[in-house]
Amino acid sequence: MTIETAFIGLGANLGNAAATIAAAFDALAQLPQSRLVARSSLYRSQAVDADGPDYVNAVARVDTALSPRQLLDALLRIESEHGRERPHRNAPRTLDLDLLLHGERAIDEPGLVVPHPRLHLRAFALLPLAEIAPALEVLGHGPVSRLLVAVAGQRIDRLGR
Repeated sequence: MTIETAFIGLGANLGNAAATIAAAFDALAQLPQSRLVARSSLYRSQAVDADGPDYVNAVARVDTALSPRQLLDALLRIESEHGRERPHRNAPRTLDLDLLLHGERAIDEPGLVVPHPRLHLRAFALLPLAEIAPALEVLGHGPVSRLLVAVAGQRIDRLGR
């Protein structure tokens, strides 16, 4: 059984977003063949490419034996359990779980692209990622520390743990 390190972006902007993110961390800790290794602080950011309230965001590190597809399926189940609906692209959401990275893999198949295709453009994912993995390199884009410089103009506020 091969264990890979995966990073998961968490976001919510409907209901009690901070409580939903906390519950999602708990759900990630219960994933089969997986261990929640680290969780970032919570951050508040503006909705990107969408209208709606500010988001609460975080990132989790999970060491897992699940394949990328198995992990994605588990994330989609957790979203559904928290009332996630998809009425249109970038709609406000009760919970959004994005598979940002899965080991050193580059994956491009229907419904699954890793590294996440917009990871390098989003402070709300990069800042919490840098908090728990400051030396991380994003395949095809370089070190997280360098990527943060390019998104320095995006508003993001640390809320705490």
